[in-house]
Amino acid sequence: MASSQEKPLDHRYRGEHPIRTLVYLFRADRHRLSGAVAVFTVKHSPVWLLPLITASIIDTVVQHRPIAELWTSTGIIMFILVVNYPLHLLYVRLLYGSIRRMGTALRSALCTRMQQLSIGYHSRVSAGVLQAKVVRDVETVETAVQQTAENGLGALTVLVGGLVIIAVRTPEFLPVFLVVVPAASLLITRLRSRLRRHNEHYRHEVETLSSRVTEMTRLIPVTRAHGLERKALRRMDGTLDRLLTSALRLDLVNGRFASAAWVLLNVIGVLVLAGAALISYYDVWGVTAGDVVMLSAFLTTLTNSTTTLASLAPVITKGLESVRSVGEVLQAPELEDNEGKAEVTALRGAVTFERVGHVYEGDGRAAVRDFSLDVAPGETVALVGASGAGKSTVLNLVIGFLRPTSGRLLLDGTDMNTLDLRTYRRFVSVVPQESILFDGTVRENVAYGMDDADEETVRAALRDANALEFVDRLPQGLDTLVGEHGARLSGGQRQRLAIARALIRDPRVLILDEATSALDTRSEALVQQALARLLRGRTTFVVAHRLSTVRGADRIVVMGEGRIQEIGTHEELLDRGGAYTALHSGQAA
Repeated sequence: MASSQEKPLDHRYRGEHPIRTLVYLFRADRHRLSGAVAVFTVKHSPVWLLPLITASIIDTVVQHRPIAELWTSTGIIMFILVVNYPLHLLYVRLLYGSIRRMGTALRSALCTRMQQLSIGYHSRVSAGVLQAKVVRDVETVETAVQQTAENGLGALTVLVGGLVIIAVRTPEFLPVFLVVVPAASLLITRLRSRLRRHNEHYRHEVETLSSRVTEMTRLIPVTRAHGLERKALRRMDGTLDRLLTSALRLDLVNGRFASAAWVLLNVIGVLVLAGAALISYYDVWGVTAGDVVMLSAFLTTLTNSTTTLASLAPVITKGLESVRSVGEVLQAPELEDNEGKAEVTALRGAVTFERVGHVYEGDGRAAVRDFSLDVAPGETVALVGASGAGKSTVLNLVIGFLRPTSGRLLLDGTDMNTLDLRTYRRFVSVVPQESILFDGTVRENVAYGMDDADEETVRAALRDANALEFVDRLPQGLDTLVGEHGARLSGGQRQRLAIARALIRDPRVLILDEATSALDTRSEALVQQALARLLRGRTTFVVAHRLSTVRGADRIVVMGEGRIQEIGTHEELLDRGGAYTALHSGQAA
């Protein structure tokens, strides 16, 4: 499975034309697609064979040919109509199966790429944009291929089949059809372009209404509190009036288009019918009564087919644009480079910063500069300082989300740049300010990524995290669903589950990023007790806004403007009367 996910990434999505990319995406199903085209041509044949067989039946009746010819023609058309059902099912399995597999493979490739892209990329590109590419853009590509195959193949087979039959049976009329059909299709397309503009205007008005309704519902407390209901309704009435005007105008244009297209096609049809009838009447070119009916029927079907092909242009354009959009992610160069680097199989937890600096891309100012610190295995180091001091950047450097742009960061004496960070992170746990839970059970959230964890291991982690008591009170205990983002739990409960998740992994390096800042006093006390157990014997980096939570750290590093200002214990730094004392006094005040 892994290889199938990685293969699509080998293609130069942004360097190739989107059509070549589509051919590449369907390469595994090319034989099925060829079969789908062949099956469709046969199953769709009644559409372009029916006028010919109708002509044959009429000629049999008018010219009093042998009755056997009537039964033969009827038998042929009945057979191709009946086999349409099994052939259509086969066509759906071949074509739609190929499209669904392509969409699944493309989504899998996107998700794989998103896991490989750097944290810098993810911090710059919103989750909503990436979600739209995985869900909506891939769906647009699938829809475009489906519609193009369904409508395009149908129109193309009718067009080719009809013109071939005319060329063989009544070749004198072929030039007429080659001129009249494109001209009629062009006129209908022109009329439809006006319809598209009105449709777009109506869609914009609907979007405005949607925005107004959202705004109105959000403002109801303010509106009600200030007695502004009438004003809010007047504003909404104005939007509704504009929508009504646009809708009536669209309905009128729709009516005009439908009527004009119908009149146009039928006028041309009558003219062709009359011309063919005159030619048949005066016995010119040997045109029979059946030929007259056939030519009249083909005019409508061929014109509709040409118009359908023209109308597919925006569908195809939209699909190809979505292919480009997906390619922006699949071809994004900001990959975390781990290939060929040394794997981490064991870790003591020694972390050494040697004059480390980091400058974010597009930002000339260094977020961290000349940062030197030697952290022993099992030591707890707290990072404190004002917002923008560089604390979070240091944590991201330790996790490996960021690479130093200057200096070196060593793990157990080895430069992190030479290590496969994916294997290093097996020994790391992070407890963030906002605990990240998914919509699953307590058990699934705590044991996330630890498939071999049994119930006793999960319960032990919950016990050490001060979470077992409240979990046992939940309706289904460990199997209780926590809701999206843990919505069914309180902030303190969510945070204790996050600590249990960190404990069960038994990390050597622990990152605590403002782990208690969003909690009330009682919840903070429970979480602090759990953290005290979590810290034992592990190299720990703590970022905390409340200085009271870092008093027990082995060393406190005070940062300012990306640099280290002071290092020491809580008591040592207070005795110095420097930057830490100023921070402490400010919080005490």
